[in-house]
Amino acid sequence: MPTGLGVSPGAAAGPVVQVAPPVRPPADEPAPADTDAATAHVLDALASVAQELDARAAGADAHAAPILKATALIARDTGLAKAAGAQVRAGKGPANAIADAVAEYAAQFEALGGYFAERVTDLRDVGGRAVAAVLGVPAPGVPTLSVPSVLVAEDLAPAETAALDRSKVVAIVTEEGGRTSHTAILAAQMGIPAVVQLPGATAIAEGTLVAVDGDSGEVILDPDMAVIDAQRARREALSAALAAVSGPGRTKDGHPVALLANIGGVDDAVAAGAQDVEGVGLFRTEFVYLSAQTMPSVEEQAAVYREVLAPFPGRRVVVRTLDAGADKPLAFANLGEEENPALGRRGLRLCEARPELLESQLEALAIAAKDTGADVRVMAPMVATVDEAAAFAARVRAHGLQKAGVMVEVPAAALRSRHMMAEVDFASIGTNDLAQYTMAADRMEGALAHLLDPWQPAVLDLVAVSCDGAMHLGKPLGVCGESAGDPYMALVLAGLGVSSLSMAPSKVPAVRLALSVHDLDECRALADLARNARSAEGARDAVRRAAAEELSRVL
Repeated sequence: MPTGLGVSPGAAAGPVVQVAPPVRPPADEPAPADTDAATAHVLDALASVAQELDARAAGADAHAAPILKATALIARDTGLAKAAGAQVRAGKGPANAIADAVAEYAAQFEALGGYFAERVTDLRDVGGRAVAAVLGVPAPGVPTLSVPSVLVAEDLAPAETAALDRSKVVAIVTEEGGRTSHTAILAAQMGIPAVVQLPGATAIAEGTLVAVDGDSGEVILDPDMAVIDAQRARREALSAALAAVSGPGRTKDGHPVALLANIGGVDDAVAAGAQDVEGVGLFRTEFVYLSAQTMPSVEEQAAVYREVLAPFPGRRVVVRTLDAGADKPLAFANLGEEENPALGRRGLRLCEARPELLESQLEALAIAAKDTGADVRVMAPMVATVDEAAAFAARVRAHGLQKAGVMVEVPAAALRSRHMMAEVDFASIGTNDLAQYTMAADRMEGALAHLLDPWQPAVLDLVAVSCDGAMHLGKPLGVCGESAGDPYMALVLAGLGVSSLSMAPSKVPAVRLALSVHDLDECRALADLARNARSAEGARDAVRRAAAEELSRVL
C-alpha cells in the first residue's frame, strides 16, 4: 500500500473501523413552503449541535474540553446562522441551506488562512451535524468501538479526535490532513500513532487488520505475526526506557536542555503543571480574546493569567503576547481585509496599530506574575526588525516584567540574530512559521507538507544562524514549534545550540530519553549531518542511522 505522512510517532496494529463520511443533503430537497419555519428549523439544528458539543465538553478531559467548546462556538456563530437563513430565503431547503452556508464560510476561512484555515475542518463538522439534525438522521462521527481499533477516515474533526477513547483507539489513519493539522497535533498529544494523507485509506475494508507506523507513515494490510510481535516488543522496550529517566533535560554528559510544555489555556496549564516538565515554553494567549466582542479588561485578563500561572510557582512560563490580526481577526481590533493575511498586520504589528492591546496585556501579566510567583518571561510574535525588538523590550520592562524576548519565525529575525538578541533577554524559534516563511509554503496547504518538513536543511540553517547569535551574546534561545517534540530533531537542535525545547507534554519523556543517551559532541555531529543533507528526507534518515542504538531500538 502507498505510504502516507507519519505525524504522530509510535506503532500499533488492529482492525480497521471506518468513520462514516458526513451526511450529504438530498439533491432533490424541495424549496421551503414556509421560509420562516424553515429558517427556524435551521437555527434549531445549529443550536442542538452547540448544546450537544457543550454536553460532551462537560464530561471531557483537559485536552478535549477546550476544543469541544470552541467547536460549539462555531455552531453558535451568528454570521453562519444568517448565511444559512439567506440561503433559505433564496429557495434552498434547510439541509442544502446549511451545507451551502458552510461551504461559503469555509471558502472565506481558507482565504483568510492561519487560525481560520485551521478551523475549516471544525466548521464542516458542525455543518455535517446540523444537516443530520434537520434530516432527522444520526450525526456523523466515530462509532462506538467494542475492541481496540485503527480509526480510518477521510479526515477527522478535532472535536472527534479530542473526544476519542484512547483505550479503544490504537492508531489513526486519514486520507487528508497535514503535519500541523489539529488532528495530527492532538493525536501526538494523546500518544496515538497517526498517519495522514494515505491514498486509498477509505477504501480499506472494515475489519481488515492493519499495522500502522506513525514515524514512517507506513500502513501494512494483513500483517503477519512477526510484524505485530515486533511492534509489541518495541512498545514494551520504549515503556521501560522512558520509565528509567526523569527530571530536567540534559545530555549524557550533563549539558542542560530544558524541557518545557506548550499550553493554550487554563486546562492545559493545570494538566502540564502536574507533569514532569520544567515549566512552560509557550503559553498562547489568544483564547482570552478570540471569542470576545469587546477588549477584555485588565482585571479580566489578570484573573485568567493567574489561573494559568498558578500551577508553576518558581518555574518559568514563557508567554507569547497576542498573536492575532487579519488571520485571526478580533471583533474589537479588526484592521480590515488584507490581500495576504499571513504577511500582513498580525502579532506585534497589530499591537503597533492598536497599542492598547499590548499595554493592557502587559499590565495584566505583571499583576498575575506578582500574585503567583511564576517566573514570567514575555515574548512578542512576528518580530522582523531590531528596532521592533528594542521597542517591545522597553514596553515589557516598563511594566515591571523582568524578561523580554522575541519569537524567531521570520527569516529576517534569524539572519539578524546577533543584533536582535542584543536587545532582548531571550528568544524562541517557532519552527512551524519559520518553515512556512522560509519555504514559501502555506501551513494549511496539505499538498505542500513536504516543504513544511522541519527537517528541511534550509530551515535548519536558519536555526543555526539564530543559535550563533544567541551563543555569541550568552543568551538563551529555545524552540517551541512542533519539531521540538521529535526526539531525533531534539538532538539536532541541542547540537545547534538550542537551550530549551517546548512541546506537547506527552512528548517530553521521549525527548528526555533521546538527550540522555547522547553527549553534546554527538548532538553536534548529528546536527552537521542534518545540515549537510540535500533534502529533508536525507537529513532525517542520516540522523536516524547515526543516532545511538539505545534510541533507535525503541523508537
